[in-house]
Amino acid sequence: MSTSMLSTAELYSKFQECTGVSTDTRKITANCLFVALKGDNFNGNQFAQQALASGARYALVDDPAVASQELRCLLVADSLLALQDLARHHRQTLTIPVIGLTGTNGKTTTKELIAAVLSKNYRTYATVGNLNNHIGVPLTVLSIRNDGPTAPYEMAVVEMGANHQKEIELLCSIAQPTHGLITNVGKAHLEGFGGVEGVRKGKGELYDYLAQHGRTVFINSRDKVLMAMYRERLKSLRSETVFAEAIFYPAVDSTEQTIELIQESPVVIYRDEAGYEVITYLPGQYNFENMLSALTIGRYFGVSRDDANRAIAEYNPTNNRSQVIHKGTNTILLDAYNANPSSMAAAIRQFAAMPARRKVVILGDMYELGQESEAEHAALGKLVAESQFDLVILAGKDMKYALGWLPKAYYIPDKFSLHNWLMDHPMTDTHILVKGSRGMGLESVLPFL
Repeated sequence: MSTSMLSTAELYSKFQECTGVSTDTRKITANCLFVALKGDNFNGNQFAQQALASGARYALVDDPAVASQELRCLLVADSLLALQDLARHHRQTLTIPVIGLTGTNGKTTTKELIAAVLSKNYRTYATVGNLNNHIGVPLTVLSIRNDGPTAPYEMAVVEMGANHQKEIELLCSIAQPTHGLITNVGKAHLEGFGGVEGVRKGKGELYDYLAQHGRTVFINSRDKVLMAMYRERLKSLRSETVFAEAIFYPAVDSTEQTIELIQESPVVIYRDEAGYEVITYLPGQYNFENMLSALTIGRYFGVSRDDANRAIAEYNPTNNRSQVIHKGTNTILLDAYNANPSSMAAAIRQFAAMPARRKVVILGDMYELGQESEAEHAALGKLVAESQFDLVILAGKDMKYALGWLPKAYYIPDKFSLHNWLMDHPMTDTHILVKGSRGMGLESVLPFL
């Protein structure tokens, strides 16, 4: 029952005996490594014994008193930092391409599309769900094992999220991407980043890493902000290492023939360079841009055009992101996983352009906007008013700021009342956009539509 602290190398040796890593006692698998993390309202050290009793092989703890009680407790100074160092150590053992991606909007959908395309040729590991932060990225890296039913992996796609500066820098130091992509830079997490310029600087830390380490970058050449950020890196790093190569799209082959968007609603239909039409399950110009990212990366790594198109056509989201759902005579565009001013504006413009007999929007609060929240919700109200929908329903405490532009909108602060209102006002032959931040959980309205 030693209480001496383990080095990263010693910890890695123990990790290699384990089948995986868990930070949640409700998700313990046989012979996994349980990592005891601390938060504002919990202390994982208190659950170490429970994790071991549930089947964990070891428990990583940073409380000497807990470590002294059980031989299978591995003591470190800080469990979170040890987890991150363990992931860095493991990353050094991997020799496969690791594609890192971040951005304000579309990260998860783009990650899923890239993984779908690459999986046509390679055993590909991609971030599971939304494990894209300072805890999720280490867990993702540690999941890229050389053993197991689908191993050894030949490709990895790692999503990186951030709500403040220096976070992407930290995540890059863990994932150490060989290739990278920023989907876009917009208005999100303004409170943590300190405004739009802070968002640009924070997301740009991925470009910084790729440039400083001579790695490959994929850039949407139609995005003026991303192109400016790329040129800034070239200028500032002239005398040092810079990107190994920059791959620009939407041109996706050497003939410079671009893939053409035919239709963006209710779902994207595009025509490829050979003239074949591809029908997808995703709506919106913004998702077409995400598809171009995946097609470009697939082409770069040698996935055939037919296989890449098939992967895009087969991808059908089931995670409250960009879902097109048909219920009776209604068509519902459910995008209830996240919302910020940029993604809201894109979704509303796309919905406004969609041909439909009757259009209704159900919009929930946009979170993490800090002092900008009132102004951004008001600006959203103006955009919605200009779009002239048949019915506007607003939910959440900050959506009241949109009412100045929408005197005829229904404002319902809480979800229980929203559900009741929808039950009392059934809709038919209607296209309905449902969008709000994750904390609003607006997917709960589906049974009432």
